[in-house]
Amino acid sequence: MRWKNTVLILLLFALLSQSQILPKRKAGVNLDRLGLINQAVQLAIDRGDIPGAVVLISHDNQIVHRKAYGYAQLVPEKKLMHTEMMFDLASVSKPVATATSIMILAERGLLRLTDRVSDYVPGFSKFVKPDSSLSEGARIWHLLTHTSGLPPYTSALQAAAALGNPCSTAALVEYIAKLPKLNAPGDAYHYSCLGFITLNHIIQKISGKNVHEFSQEVIFKPLGMMHTMYTPDSSLKPLCVPTEVQADGLPLIGIVHDPLARLQGGISGNAGLFSTADDLARYCQMMLNGGTLGKEQILSPVTIQRMTQVIDTPSKAARGYGWVVKQGQSWVGGDLLPDGGFGHTGYTGTSIWIDPQTKSFIIILTNRVHPKDEGEVDSLRSTIANIVASAIVE
Repeated sequence: MRWKNTVLILLLFALLSQSQILPKRKAGVNLDRLGLINQAVQLAIDRGDIPGAVVLISHDNQIVHRKAYGYAQLVPEKKLMHTEMMFDLASVSKPVATATSIMILAERGLLRLTDRVSDYVPGFSKFVKPDSSLSEGARIWHLLTHTSGLPPYTSALQAAAALGNPCSTAALVEYIAKLPKLNAPGDAYHYSCLGFITLNHIIQKISGKNVHEFSQEVIFKPLGMMHTMYTPDSSLKPLCVPTEVQADGLPLIGIVHDPLARLQGGISGNAGLFSTADDLARYCQMMLNGGTLGKEQILSPVTIQRMTQVIDTPSKAARGYGWVVKQGQSWVGGDLLPDGGFGHTGYTGTSIWIDPQTKSFIIILTNRVHPKDEGEVDSLRSTIANIVASAIVE
């Protein structure tokens, strides 16, 4: 009897020892490895790259990391970051609201991606070739891939002087349409906010609703994304993470940071969407699920596959319809995650990355522009992506 007790004690000791040696696991990931995210974010805060962050990681339909770090606000007083806070997504608005809306309109047969932009914006000028002849007209898909020939941006101050402040999207798009084009459609890649401002106008012309109204109706409300919207009202301002401090010494809170979006009253195809990590997780899971979440179908799996493939053009831009698509190293998708993942960043310090091969997504929300637009988050994005890649064990 005594020897049996001894064996049981030794077996229990072995099991306890093994549990201390083996890494903690959850849903196919090594939680000890994921814990390295804490160190990486804290290092970025200590360097002054960001005031704080919310990071959410999901693998195989299960959230495996969700945490707030540091401060949401430093000026005029410090306020701690919380996981439920709403961020100015900046250019993450492009794929999540604008490109998704365009693809839904295409699925409904209300537009074709091969339609000429001039079908919806009659004054949309063509590229003037060196021999003074005109190029072909840009198509909607050129706007989605940033290969339309439009310049990256235009002065909001000059546009306001010409159009008034605020101005309508229609007036701004007419102003943009007349700008000289930098190249023939498809020939060169120039990341362009102006193209996505134009896409908002196209959404409104077809549906009768701007990108805010249309995306609420067909994307965010069906997905239960209750804290995702343009121009959050005063009741939501306490949840909004501040961005850059303005001339009056106060930061923008619940007001879009992007000047051209602000010129349009906060609703724009290039920026202006506010959201939380939890809401974005619902969107990302929908994309991983092939367009569905629960009983709601937002897109067809065929559409998502086309949307997230690199579109072959002479410019060789690694772009799908609204998305950055991974080919080799990526400053948002990291070095180690597989090719074919897709995502986007926002100027304010936000990013999402979705990887179908590992059934994972990464949401990083920071306000690196607070208080003085001097922060840097690219290195943190790739570092976290590499940590996530190293933590996947199944």
